[in-house]
This record gives sequence, structure tokens and C-alpha cells, in this order.
Amino acid sequence: MRKNKGFTMIELLIVIAVIGILAVAVLAAINPIEQINRGRDTGSRSDAEQLIGGVDRFYATKGYYPWQSSADDETNATVMNSMTNTKTLNDTVINELVTSTGELKEAFRSRIMASDYNTMWLYNRGTQGDSTYVCFIPKSKSFLDDANLRCTTGFPSDFGADCNGTGGGNFWSCLP
Repeated sequence: MRKNKGFTMIELLIVIAVIGILAVAVLAAINPIEQINRGRDTGSRSDAEQLIGGVDRFYATKGYYPWQSSADDETNATVMNSMTNTKTLNDTVINELVTSTGELKEAFRSRIMASDYNTMWLYNRGTQGDSTYVCFIPKSKSFLDDANLRCTTGFPSDFGADCNGTGGGNFWSCLP
């Protein structure tokens, strides 16, 4: 008699079940949604750094900030005196950075002004020597934890006291 060599149906089902369990375990460990959100937050942080650099270069070139009309204009700079009264990044400020001095590229403007992009806010008290901050609300747990830690340990003295920008427990991630 000839005996056929091969796997039985039960053996195949057991192997498929084990592979399924391992796949679920790997996906749970990787958490693809968290990875996607972390990637988006990393992109937002990179764009915030680029924006801060553009604002600093604009100030070095012109002697005033892009939201001001001249070096004597103190009114516009002091409008951003607390996180609850920040200026949402708008096309006027970005336009100054793109067209007036060329500090930022048109592609940068298109990306950060898109409707599906994570909104950014500018903050600067307007006092001589104060830093310019660019803030966004992070989506990933790791960035939220970092923002929470920074808010609870205290921002520098030239930053407003309110780092909870939405009032719903979502902390701002602010640079520098």
C-alpha cells in the first residue's frame, strides 16, 4: 500500500491559527495608527522648526516680525500675549515669509496651509529678546506625553502660562 505524504486538514488549521495569533500580536505591538500619527507629528515639528527659522531670518533681515507692518509697529506684536490669544498661522504671515524675503518656499506654504494639515499657531509677546514659538496639537501619544510634561514642568518665562490650547486636555506641542 502506498501512503500519501502531506498535512492533514487539522494540522493546516492549527498552523493558520498560530500565524493569525502571531500577526495580531505583532500588529498590537507596532500599533500602525500610532506610528502614522507619530510620523505626522514629526512632520509638524519639522515644519514648525522651518517656520521659526523663517521668522527669525525675516526679523534679522527686516528688523520686525512678519505680522508687523514696520519696526515701529508694536501693536501687532503684543497681540500674541498669551496662548489663548495667539495668532493662528494665516496666509498673511506666510505670504510675508514667502514673497517678501523668500525665507520659505511656495511648496511649504501650500503644505501647511492645506485644510487637512495640523493647524499651527504663532506666539511671541513682542518684547525685545523674547522667542517666537510655533505650536500645534499633537496626535500621537508620545508627542502628547512630551507636551504634557513640558506644560506641567513649566515653559520659559517669555511664554504664556496656558499650554492647554483646547481646554479639553490636549496640550500644545511648542517649539523651540
